[in-house]
Amino acid sequence: MMVAMYDYEGRTDEDLSFRKGEQLEVLKEARAGSGWLYARNHATGLEGYIPLDFVAKLRSIEAEPWYFGDIARGECERRLLSNANEHGSFLIRNSESRKNEYSLSVRAMNTVNHYRIRIMDHGGFFITRRKPFDSLHDLVAYYSQHNDGLCTRLDTPCVSVDTPETRGLSHDTWDVWEIPKEQVELGRLLGSGQFGEVYQGRWNKTVPVAVKTLRPGKMKQQEFLEEAQILKNLRHPRLLQLYAVCTQEEPFYIITELMHNGSLLDYLRRENRPLIDKVTIGAEVAAGMEFLETKNYVHRDLAARNVLVGKNGNVKVADFGLSRILKEDEYTAAEGARFPIKWTAPEALRHNKFTTKSDVWSFGVLLMEVVTSGMIPYPELSNVEVIQALETGYRMPQPKGCPTKLYNMMLECWAKKPSSRPSFEDLRWQLDDFFSIEESDYKDFG
Repeated sequence: MMVAMYDYEGRTDEDLSFRKGEQLEVLKEARAGSGWLYARNHATGLEGYIPLDFVAKLRSIEAEPWYFGDIARGECERRLLSNANEHGSFLIRNSESRKNEYSLSVRAMNTVNHYRIRIMDHGGFFITRRKPFDSLHDLVAYYSQHNDGLCTRLDTPCVSVDTPETRGLSHDTWDVWEIPKEQVELGRLLGSGQFGEVYQGRWNKTVPVAVKTLRPGKMKQQEFLEEAQILKNLRHPRLLQLYAVCTQEEPFYIITELMHNGSLLDYLRRENRPLIDKVTIGAEVAAGMEFLETKNYVHRDLAARNVLVGKNGNVKVADFGLSRILKEDEYTAAEGARFPIKWTAPEALRHNKFTTKSDVWSFGVLLMEVVTSGMIPYPELSNVEVIQALETGYRMPQPKGCPTKLYNMMLECWAKKPSSRPSFEDLRWQLDDFFSIEESDYKDFG
């Protein structure tokens, strides 16, 4: 038995719609690894396919509205301090530093307090040893009635505003490469570039999508498919998800998830975000790039214009048009290839050789874009002057209002020797912990 964690509207005649809180009996898995189940609604008796990521096992910890799993501490604080939550809002998350332990995070007015939840040798949980509990459910129930040393009594679970993406458009397209173009309707134009346009669209009259089109004659079919192939093989919460392609006739389409707030660059320029949100954006981009790093891919065009923003402010790395799999840790671009000068590492400009460390350089520039709300890098310098200045050791100065700690991270990304630059894993940890308290500063009373 499963319980619905979110509402879901069926996309095909074979889907089963449901509402948050309804109980669903799983009858079978659609296909191994598909991310879709065939289930029966316990109340209505109706059957159909449901997305796995929208449900959780009944009475499991994952089914609780206060459990947020592997959320990072910085993201936890950003959510609890959002306008959707109030004094006493709380969540439980997996401990980042201690395996199989948990942390309780509670909003107290305009701050967030964190408490270690430890596991007893014989089972059970405690915040203070004098008050153990058999389960996390019992712990939450008790502290919802008594503060007993906490900053406040637990009130309501943190509001969860992020609806997960399904794996593929439906249960029978999750691993399908080509779909008929007539299934896709084009809506308003979102943007245009050298090779084509991007539209808001709809698949099967039900699913909002983004449709990237290719102007006829601008690119060979094989080159177009290379970008789609890269996207198809890379799946991560911080990377834009590819759904399908249409390549049987021109113009070709790439169908991806729709990010309602457009490019990060435009978002930064129109939204006055506080520093905590900007640091969270950096951490989310770093998480996506960390995944690329583990898969031995290099992006080669990482910049705020190529990061997209969802309706709740979450970000995903996109535009893999310059991505190539690394061989022997570097990729050599074609002679005469054009690059975004102000975002490209000096060694890549000199020798056309790209590595993950050149992506790290670009990430440092992206951090500068984020902290300055979309300022153009090196605003006083032309492309030629930037190349000359970098060779003499020049680096962009610390912007007004930018914490020294964050600026030092940028300088690490811009180290002259690529080997001296941090990994994306290091950067993600630094940004996740940017506002963190020390281990000893967790509220711990026994």
